[in-house]
Amino acid sequence: MADTPRFNPKDPAHDPAEGEGPIPAQQTGQQTDGPDTGKPAVHPVDEKLPPLRMATTGLQHVAAMYAGVVAPPLIVGAAVGLSATELTFLTGACLFTAGLATFLQTLGLWNIGARLPFVNGVTFAGVAPMLAVVDSTGDKKDALPVIFGAVIVAGVLGFVAAPFFSKLVRFFPPVVTGTVITLIGVSLMPVAFGWAQGPSPDAPDFGSATNLGLAGITLLVVLLLRRFTRGFVKQIAVLLGLVIGTVIAIPFGATDFGPVAEADIIGFPTPFHFGPPQFALAAIISLCVVMVVSMTESTADMLALGEIVDKPADEKTIAAGLRADTLGSAISPLFNGFMCSAFAQNIGLVAMTRIRSRFVVAVGGGFLVLMGLCPIAASLIAVVPRPVLGGAGVVLFGSVAASGIQTLVKAGLEKDNNVLIVAVSLAVGIIPITAPEFYHAFPETAKIILDSGISTGCVAAVLLNLVFNHLGKGQGRESDDVTAPMEPAAELPAPRQGAGAH
Repeated sequence: MADTPRFNPKDPAHDPAEGEGPIPAQQTGQQTDGPDTGKPAVHPVDEKLPPLRMATTGLQHVAAMYAGVVAPPLIVGAAVGLSATELTFLTGACLFTAGLATFLQTLGLWNIGARLPFVNGVTFAGVAPMLAVVDSTGDKKDALPVIFGAVIVAGVLGFVAAPFFSKLVRFFPPVVTGTVITLIGVSLMPVAFGWAQGPSPDAPDFGSATNLGLAGITLLVVLLLRRFTRGFVKQIAVLLGLVIGTVIAIPFGATDFGPVAEADIIGFPTPFHFGPPQFALAAIISLCVVMVVSMTESTADMLALGEIVDKPADEKTIAAGLRADTLGSAISPLFNGFMCSAFAQNIGLVAMTRIRSRFVVAVGGGFLVLMGLCPIAASLIAVVPRPVLGGAGVVLFGSVAASGIQTLVKAGLEKDNNVLIVAVSLAVGIIPITAPEFYHAFPETAKIILDSGISTGCVAAVLLNLVFNHLGKGQGRESDDVTAPMEPAAELPAPRQGAGAH
């Protein structure tokens, strides 16, 4: 992959607001060294914004990923039969470990961490195999130590394999990355639609006009703020939309302040609260498969985010990012957390707000740690009704898909071979979305991979690119330029409003 070009603050492709001209450095917090001093300008990824902007935009990232982090512990905890108090503890532990993993990813340590605006949290890919472990355990309360032991082993093995796995980056030219980014956005859209309908399919008001109306109002508020405001207000449009949507939901009885009243002020995730880890071979194999899936998706996510922030992820960056994912996963069970992975929905937030600072996301990680240590703080985010989250999610996840389309523009689609690669890979990737029972006859272990449209679409795109653009190269094949790694992102226009580049 080509080296990242030096950031030029005068480049119109880096203009922070379309059609508004440059925002003053004192307003953005961007370093001004460079053209005037002879020192290299600070890349937007390494900017340190003013404290208020850092805090509010960091909180936006927490709001965007909160539901995804708490869903796995709630589901697994309920299956194990935890009490309400223990369930709250498990959820807080997952928030705490998500914050630690986010620190590793954004701030970095040695050769660990992509040092990109990447949020890490509990991966949903592990829910199905963890439930299988619960079902196969005699005393269900013994299932959590078995799960924690399997996650530790999978994390350690993944950490060792990270530098080898990262070498796959050369098999991700624009035709592959554009397809995968598009699939990430499309795969996330059902999540937003599910949120918009309500918190539970079993609820009597699931999919009601009230819930859909709240989602629509939130979406409208975000769009209006993005269209008619500028500067700081425009950048935190999603956060403001969530606040306004929550306030509007109060008269409809959709806002529940019960979690705030019942939450404790202080609570630390005591190490091995549910017992010391146990190591069962079947559980270890199952979670190792999940780790491979997670590493595949994280690789695609890093490539996508690198393009969006104009700092393409090379092999070294991907290896460091995968180390952060896997080390975070290995440490997580110590504090009663599950396997961690990159959160694609936050990439959509980066694309839409165009705030690319990794320190903003690190602040978001700080909020996650705080929520893990202070349950009452976590409960404030829980107040946001699910339909309100769904309305904002439409914008966030749609931005991811739009960014994938933007990448495909430079993928040489005038070549028939590349059109076939995109067409078939997208078709394979959307099977789990359009036909959820398509793989019902396959073994559970295989379904872990097949039910992830991002993973299957990514594998299909890589294999088809090898067949059409690499094998037999030089023997009448079409132009080789389409097989090269992605060009420096500085040549791409910055993400446009309403169609952000996950």
